Amino acid sequence: QVQLVESGGGWVQAGGSLALSCAASGHTLSNSVMAWFRRAPGKEREFVAVISRSSYYTVYGDSVKGRFTISRDNAKNLVYLQMNSLKPEDTAIYFCAADPTAHSMTLATNPNEYIYWGQGTQVTVSS
Repeated sequence: QVQLVESGGGWVQAGGSLALSCAASGHTLSNSVMAWFRRAPGKEREFVAVISRSSYYTVYGDSVKGRFTISRDNAKNLVYLQMNSLKPEDTAIYFCAADPTAHSMTLATNPNEYIYWGQGTQVTVSS
């Protein structure tokens, strides 16, 4: 059974940095396109970043471009999200997601395209 578990969330001052990790079990992470989404209170789920199976391609949401970096270590079944220059509006629950069926030449930004989801980890950025 596929499971994704996020870790690394917490509180950070605006302008600071935080690194999130997502550990996969029950399947080989390298088989899936991996993505991060977030949901802030009162807002819909928002795309953050996605990375291809072999890390050759990445896509970022407009609100995080230049500040966040997605990466993966397939040997360790881990995907990461390095978040720099954090802003209060980055406060949200962050979810990792996996899509083992994704077309090899597409990186989906629509959460409905993803099959497996983690439980989420809270990130709070103070002013």
